[in-house]
Amino acid sequence: MAFSAIIPPRVIMPRMLPPLELGDVVRLRKTHPCGGYDWKVVRLGADIGLECLTCGRRILLPRRILARRLKAILPE
Repeated sequence: MAFSAIIPPRVIMPRMLPPLELGDVVRLRKTHPCGGYDWKVVRLGADIGLECLTCGRRILLPRRILARRLKAILPE
């Protein structure tokens, strides 16, 4: 007699990126090499553009990666 059980696939809920607007200040989980945690949103699209508030460095992160790294959206 063969054992044939149906095992449901593991359901992983993707982290949704909260709505962002240009000029929002966000805090990421890891520090930038300059020591800053806080970033300003400078571009919205498939990739999110961020500017470090400590040193001024600009980076582009895909939405999915930003959703994982995001710790908080800071009040203005």
